[in-house]
Amino acid sequence: MSLRTWLLAEGCTHAAMESTGVYWKPIYAVLEGALEIVVANAQHVKKVPGRKTDVKDAEWLADLLCHGLLRSSFVPPKPIRELPDLVRYRRKLVQSQAAERNRLLKVEGAIIKLGSVATDVFGLSGRLMLRALIEGEAKPQEMAALDKGKLRNKIPELELALEGNIEEHHRFLLELQLQRLEAAEKDLATLKQRIQQKLEPYATEMQLLDEIPGVDWTVAAVIIAELDIDMTVFQTVSQLVSWAGICPGNNESAGKRKSSRITKGNVYLKTALVEAAASAARAKGTYLRDKFYRLKARRGYKQAVVTVAHKILVAIYHMLSQNVSYNDLGHLYLDKLNKHHLTRNLVHRLERLGFQVTLEIKAA
Repeated sequence: MSLRTWLLAEGCTHAAMESTGVYWKPIYAVLEGALEIVVANAQHVKKVPGRKTDVKDAEWLADLLCHGLLRSSFVPPKPIRELPDLVRYRRKLVQSQAAERNRLLKVEGAIIKLGSVATDVFGLSGRLMLRALIEGEAKPQEMAALDKGKLRNKIPELELALEGNIEEHHRFLLELQLQRLEAAEKDLATLKQRIQQKLEPYATEMQLLDEIPGVDWTVAAVIIAELDIDMTVFQTVSQLVSWAGICPGNNESAGKRKSSRITKGNVYLKTALVEAAASAARAKGTYLRDKFYRLKARRGYKQAVVTVAHKILVAIYHMLSQNVSYNDLGHLYLDKLNKHHLTRNLVHRLERLGFQVTLEIKAA
């Protein structure tokens, strides 16, 4: 607070800082509301190589600010700034949960083969069997009888899978890892409840986003947390997709086009959009699915899924800026765009196979 008091006493009205890591956040929190703050992208204000010190960098930033040459980065408003922390922490917990499951399966696989029979080792039946393994008193036949679902049709396979030389060391590891897994699940439930409370003012936007194929509650929460719902901070949709990092890079020199890999952008938003695109590719009868498989055949899986993620973000921009519902173009949209070209190609392919093709317009 002494910094804020000193700056106000000196008559300072503007402050500029680089958005390097998380180091700018405490200063921003102290000065917010008292001064007009410009958080500049460090790559945009890089000085010509030379003698570099922190003092010279500060002088350079001040000079750029005085001449109005700094463009402020997007900083979400204060009410929504808590959401990214919650959503990002949830992502870390999910990753930790997945890692703990893999460790548990590794120990389980070294002594028994429950995972080779049960599709979900961590379901109700699987956990009952894991608990029985940890206690070490039940026989394989008794543990197999603990199944509560479809695994009852695989009792003989379960009995064979549950046979193994389980020592005290294995039981200790299984119990410890199962406790950590259950603790992570409990924390995730608590965190989800907190996120839902923070998202209550955005119920309308959540419903709109849920209409997009591949976008579920989790992805919609990340989108609102990272983007907010005010699209006016982005001048165009192109600026938004560039900021998110899901558009091709621009690297051309002397007439030669070099690598056009996507930029870094917002890694949390980008990951959520790519996950949504992968899910949308499985939604039958949709434009996004058709677009994905057309591109996958020519450019491969990665470029296809990033392109679909780009399409989803463009739709999000228009939906949130205009407050309109999602309008799916349908899986025949791309065929109708080039109807004559597609018809000609299909006829030529059939003729090359030795068929004589006669086309007739179908009656309505």
